[in-house]
Amino acid sequence: MDIKAAIFKQPKQPFEFEHVQLDELKEGEVLVKLVATGVCHTDISVWEANFPFGYPGILGHEGAGIVEAVGPGVTKVKAGNHVLLHIAACGKCEYCISGTPAYCKDMLPLNFSGRRPDGSCPYHLHGEDLNGLFFYQSSFATYSIASERNVVAIPDDLPLPVMAPLGCGFITGAGTVMNTLKAEPGTSIAIFGAGSVGLAAVMAAKIAGCTTIVTIDINDERLALAKELGATHTINGRNSNSSEEIQTRIIPGGVNFSIDTTGDSSVIQHAVTALRILGTCALVAVRTVGAKQEFDYLNLALGRTVKGVIAGDSIPEIFIPRLISFYRQGLFPIDRLISFYNFEDINNAIQDAGSGKTIKAVLLMQ
Repeated sequence: MDIKAAIFKQPKQPFEFEHVQLDELKEGEVLVKLVATGVCHTDISVWEANFPFGYPGILGHEGAGIVEAVGPGVTKVKAGNHVLLHIAACGKCEYCISGTPAYCKDMLPLNFSGRRPDGSCPYHLHGEDLNGLFFYQSSFATYSIASERNVVAIPDDLPLPVMAPLGCGFITGAGTVMNTLKAEPGTSIAIFGAGSVGLAAVMAAKIAGCTTIVTIDINDERLALAKELGATHTINGRNSNSSEEIQTRIIPGGVNFSIDTTGDSSVIQHAVTALRILGTCALVAVRTVGAKQEFDYLNLALGRTVKGVIAGDSIPEIFIPRLISFYRQGLFPIDRLISFYNFEDINNAIQDAGSGKTIKAVLLMQ
């Protein structure tokens, strides 16, 4: 079938719209007519050539849409279902069956190879294979081929454009608080970066009952929004030594937990230094392949933990409905973070998301 896609042809060059030929579905695949898709900083990182994915190709991995057709063997969804798309996993390895699908042993080839597991390519441009299946969805297009394992059906009364970022950004922020750190009532947390991931973490920390929620950013408007969403304290990191302020003014001895959403080495240092003894820092940002990070050994020798996190350690089929429940109750107002763009304005959306003008850009496909 013929679809319209925004093609990533060269790093840091504008996306170009092309008509792309899409092959028939194979075993276990689902064809989704996309209604909307979020723009994630992982998309931008790949577009900037900081993380590998072949080009020309189709990016996008926060897709939301309606099932158009299902391939052989698919039982999880059917035509007409409203679905969200998320990270791909094999569903069979020890990590998947133990409840940590984001760490699937085949995570890299399934999400970044641009091909099916059998090596075939279902996307074609001018008769040539085109890298697709980014996160097994390539949602910067009007239609997406996904795997049955990376779709989640949601009630059809929910606004798909608002729900789209639950597939990656919002479950990353909220899941890191609830699933990875398992924050409990009365605990304290510092969240570095007030973008979509950081603000989702702020809302989750409030839901979890954290009594001290510190948000650090260099944008005062975002810090004001963080306050409205649940932050008890805010720090402009451009004007203050954030870890020192946390340790001395806000909560002497440091916070139980911290999250870095920026990927900036100096900010990560503050995120670790802000911890109390035996505290845990979660790193969730995508960084350039090969990036290094140094720590003061004493910080770790005093029992502090630093760990990387993918997709908030979430089982999407369980965690996405949980976040939807919070959304319905008014506890997780993700619509306040979103700015909508027509699909044709993808280059403006990428620019605004990359510059920080927009917290979460969502493309409207239809």
